[in-house]
Amino acid sequence: MRVAVITRYFPTSHEPWAGHSAYQTLRILAKRLEMKVFYPESQYPPLLTPKSRAGRKIDFSHRVAEVEVEYIPYLAFPAVSRPMNGFSAARSILSRVRAYRPDIILNYIIYPDGDAALRVAHALRIPFVVTAIGSDLNVIPPLCRSLTCRVLRDADFTITVSGDLLRTAHALGAPVERSGAILNGCDTSIFHPRDRAQAREALGVPSDAEAVVYVGRLDMAKGLSELVAAVASLREKRPRMHVWIVGDGPARQELVDAIEANGVTGQITLVPSRPTGEIAQWMAASDLITLPSYREGCPNVVIEALASGRPVVATRVGGIPELMDDSCGRLVTARDAAALAQAFDEVLAQSWDAEAISTHHSRGWEDVSRDVEAILTRTLAASRSRSC
Repeated sequence: MRVAVITRYFPTSHEPWAGHSAYQTLRILAKRLEMKVFYPESQYPPLLTPKSRAGRKIDFSHRVAEVEVEYIPYLAFPAVSRPMNGFSAARSILSRVRAYRPDIILNYIIYPDGDAALRVAHALRIPFVVTAIGSDLNVIPPLCRSLTCRVLRDADFTITVSGDLLRTAHALGAPVERSGAILNGCDTSIFHPRDRAQAREALGVPSDAEAVVYVGRLDMAKGLSELVAAVASLREKRPRMHVWIVGDGPARQELVDAIEANGVTGQITLVPSRPTGEIAQWMAASDLITLPSYREGCPNVVIEALASGRPVVATRVGGIPELMDDSCGRLVTARDAAALAQAFDEVLAQSWDAEAISTHHSRGWEDVSRDVEAILTRTLAASRSRSC
């Protein structure tokens, strides 16, 4: 089976950490199947490029270990071309995909990537499988709802990363009989219970700190304002509590301003994005991992934290409740700094069994790739049987 993957949910030279779950799945699938990723990158005319995108210049010759990828530009305009971006992306990549001669198309991100995949699949008369990752269904851009619904309705199969997101996909038109959830996994050879003291020594974390770790994109929709406020409210009660925020993103300055405004510069440390192996060390060094997001699909950081044997304090949104309960942390209401602070206090006051937590969700990327391959195989066989 030869698979063409059409997605922007994948590492680039600018964001090598992007599309982590897709990359981890695809690198394993690439060992068993013929596969190539086609990455459609929108490019604005220079004079119309927003300041927020001024620093985003990917290297179109960039290569990624273990997965063949081709980055292909297409013309777009800020905001106004959004409903046409799927069409434009498809037009730019069609000839490249056709030359690859795939049997089936796999996609991540429903719009515009899935719309491009739909158009290419129809042009080549081959089946396609779309994958919703969370934000693509939870926050649909203006004027793109009908296009998103069309992709879900016409896909040969729709994969979502959580049961919660699957219900959303059904509400938007994905046929029940042609859709299913495949929860994310993690690399259990990297994320597993480790010695906390050794990890702290390696990272320079004080041995007596009550260490709270956030790993992820610096985006205020990840609940970073509430995280800062929770730290401020616990400053006197838990003077040894310290938060390490590991990651990069567009809200760095806004986050720095919030930290200063709340007077917690001594309780919060910002750490740039780190490679996977070091992320595992940060988790090992922690007393708890937090993810106070406003919305999520199936967040890798929660899975990795649990596999590492660390309790999690996260919001009750998206697929997070499918991953954890009070036996391995606390779930709180989103946008509630007081509830977040109370959960931190409760978890830090409790003793936790790392080995018991690590068995709560020990699903690896091999499991995920096997499930995706099974869907690709069934979808291709069904398509071929209809053609006979």
